Amino acid sequence: MIIIGIDPHKSAHTAVAVDAAGHKVGQRRFVVNSGTFGRLLHWCAQWPGRRFAVEGASGLGRSLAQQLAAAGEDVVDVPSTLSARARLLATGGDRKTDPADALHVAQVALFRTDLRKVSAEDQSTILRLLTERHDDLTGERTRIVNRLHAVPAASSCGSGMRCPRDSATRSASVRASASREASQRYSVADRARAPGARTSRACSSSSSPMPSWTASMLSASVDR
Repeated sequence: MIIIGIDPHKSAHTAVAVDAAGHKVGQRRFVVNSGTFGRLLHWCAQWPGRRFAVEGASGLGRSLAQQLAAAGEDVVDVPSTLSARARLLATGGDRKTDPADALHVAQVALFRTDLRKVSAEDQSTILRLLTERHDDLTGERTRIVNRLHAVPAASSCGSGMRCPRDSATRSASVRASASREASQRYSVADRARAPGARTSRACSSSSSPMPSWTASMLSASVDR
């Protein structure tokens, strides 16, 4: 049996075919577009007895793995941790290239019998994926709209102050501020008009003479 290891990426997929001994018998790179799947099957038609090993069939390679499974191909999922371990054992380092990764994926699938077999997803799974994607797009749109609303508010109110959002809130804020200032002014004026406050200020000031009405009040109290 021929094992075809695939290293999937967003822009291109690299496929390497190995025989039963693990020797490479073919290699090709496929640019990702609408005709990628057809070209891959046409290239693999030279090996009737074949099995596909896709790295990350539940992640980045999910679309390709599902296309292969829906076409009736034998597909297994190779976790990236296993392919990385095989690369480390083969090269003695962590340097990686797409052809080398695809080769190690195929070799892992050749010698491991406990890999997960990829099956075609039904309509419920597809609807769930579409719903999750819709929720992600809705959340992203809400985040962008909130940011766009925050930019004019920050530019009009300044970066160091908080600006009320509507005219009613701004009016209430202005009225509250004016009321606080008026109460402070009235409190100061009441203290200034109090006779005790005037007497204490007059007595504590040695440079200014005592007013006549204050002296008369003090003398009258002493007589009583």
